[in-house]
Amino acid sequence: MGGLKEIFTESTIAKYVRVIRASPRSLVANKRLLWTTLLFSMAGTPLTLDQGSSSLIPSLPGFEKEFHMDSGSDAATISNFVSIVYVGAAVGAALSFFFNDRIGRLWSLRLYFFIWMVGQLIATGSSGKLSALYAARVISGVGIGSLTVTGPMSIVEIAPAETRGLLSAWFSIAFMLTLFISTIAVYGISLHMAPSPLQYQVVWFSCAIFAALVIGASFFASETPRWLFLMGRDEEATTALLQLRGLPADHPRVVSELNDIKTQIAQELGEFGGVGEKVSWFQNFKAVAREAFLVPSNLRRLQQASVAFALAQLSGANSVTSYLVPILTLVGVNADGSKKLLLSGMYSLAKLFFTIITSFFFVDALGRRKSLFLGIAVQMISHIYIGCYLKFKAEGPVSTSSGTAAVVMIFFHGFGYSAGLLVLPYVFGGELWPNRIRSFGASFSQFFHWIFFYAILKATPSILSSMDNWGAFLFFAGWCFLALVYVFLTVPEISGLNMEQTDELFKGPWFSIRRRSKKHVLQVVDGIDHVDQDADLKGSDKVAAAEAGLV
Repeated sequence: MGGLKEIFTESTIAKYVRVIRASPRSLVANKRLLWTTLLFSMAGTPLTLDQGSSSLIPSLPGFEKEFHMDSGSDAATISNFVSIVYVGAAVGAALSFFFNDRIGRLWSLRLYFFIWMVGQLIATGSSGKLSALYAARVISGVGIGSLTVTGPMSIVEIAPAETRGLLSAWFSIAFMLTLFISTIAVYGISLHMAPSPLQYQVVWFSCAIFAALVIGASFFASETPRWLFLMGRDEEATTALLQLRGLPADHPRVVSELNDIKTQIAQELGEFGGVGEKVSWFQNFKAVAREAFLVPSNLRRLQQASVAFALAQLSGANSVTSYLVPILTLVGVNADGSKKLLLSGMYSLAKLFFTIITSFFFVDALGRRKSLFLGIAVQMISHIYIGCYLKFKAEGPVSTSSGTAAVVMIFFHGFGYSAGLLVLPYVFGGELWPNRIRSFGASFSQFFHWIFFYAILKATPSILSSMDNWGAFLFFAGWCFLALVYVFLTVPEISGLNMEQTDELFKGPWFSIRRRSKKHVLQVVDGIDHVDQDADLKGSDKVAAAEAGLV
């Protein structure tokens, strides 16, 4: 009982409730801050709207008739339809660096949503032409890939240290909420709309309307103060920070944060040259690339973020989501298309709840490393069971209960991914970077992510067929095992550490990073043990105190 109680008392919610109680009300209950965070969280929705709908739209009779394909037999065509969007996503992620720092976070968000909207409109009017449909998917992908860079990065830049963890979780929750919405929407269309091109056109045109609404809403949000300071627009940056904090300019909390931001940016700009609106794109790229690749601690960040995204895909997580209907058929779900669509919707809903639970009750209560170990282990066990089940099923009759367990294992797999390899890339992708190279680092790692995303999704049908289906799941389980080894050796525990302490972790040999992270966490806790509990802690100290459960 003690261990179960600790999960709740030391959860993210419990810790941040203690922080919120000690913070000025206007700092945490600020309408402008919450609205702007919600807006940037919407950057994650195009990916899962596409992921949920594209895995099910090929099963709609109206789509099959219009594009002359059978979702049960045209595996190669379905694979192209599902995966080609991620080619565009890789391109969009790589190019987003040039726009994020040049035109700002808000105008970048508007541009990327507009690109995605154009792709949805072209898909809506593709009228049975596969070439037009593929072009629309690539264009949509450019917007999707760019948005996954901008969203988490911008939330980190606007969130106060006291509630950064909770606000960052909004992106993941929006991520999974729209996955559920898209699958349930397609399921409802399959039930209540007669077979016709309108079945898939409604889905894509609705997405275009949503994109237009987000673009309109963005004009009521604030630009990130850190980007404005990077551009040398100090007065605008100060005004934006005051709006986002809801405190007067002479409040000690605002004065302290302004000084911290200015000092940190000045230090980052000192060695490799300035970044600003008067600096050419090439000069900006050259200076930032030098800092990213020539500073050992930054190069380690690039390596770790890229490997994290690669492992997330090699674990088979998104292959299961994108090819859920064929996988349900493999494990013996003998049902019509509507029931399979319903199961897909339930799977998406389960992943939404899993993401909320793990974000609020596991990641900080257990720590990053323990949460990763738990999630990856659950994923690996699920893969092993499904693989063994398919092997025995191919050799002869199997019991009904074992087939039911295989379906349950698919849902366990979703929990494992939510607790583990969904967390690792986006934790490092958001808070890992210094201000100056945040956009470049996020773009680089997301580019790597989408390359692997495309490769694995494109290869999944071939992997399944060449390995007699069951071998594919053991293949993914093997990568989960390698992920466990990687996490144990190289992933530091960063819970409770500020940017300066995190930077120290990435200096020195890779094989000692685990020991250094443990040392720093102990130092943080030991330092807080000696803090006067009535003292007015500044933001980073207050978060560290919350992580240690002392405030």
